[in-house]
Amino acid sequence: MPTLDNRIRRARSLAGLTQADLALRVGVQRGAVAQWESPNGNLPSMDHLIAIAIQTGVSLEWLGTGRGEPRPEEGAGAAEEDERAQDEVEIACLHALRRMPRRMRERILAVLQAVAR
Repeated sequence: MPTLDNRIRRARSLAGLTQADLALRVGVQRGAVAQWESPNGNLPSMDHLIAIAIQTGVSLEWLGTGRGEPRPEEGAGAAEEDERAQDEVEIACLHALRRMPRRMRERILAVLQAVAR
């Protein structure tokens, strides 16, 4: 079973991201990603592990434990997500938001809430 550092590296690779890309999206320095991907490096916090899973599109269970498949079955989660969205614009917004760092998503939410009043 691959180790956590290998799973993080694979998740990043599957998403086509560099260490710098992932760091930007998760809201850390590139060196933090390098540490996470190092066999003797630091482990990411649970918040960062969740962010890595979201930003790379892999299963949190697989990323954290190695159980299951890296990517959820095509269509399984997407169909449910698409059923909740009203239209293509909402789907596109959700996908774009998931690629952003948490702090940026929070700022965008504040703007949306202010505009929607």
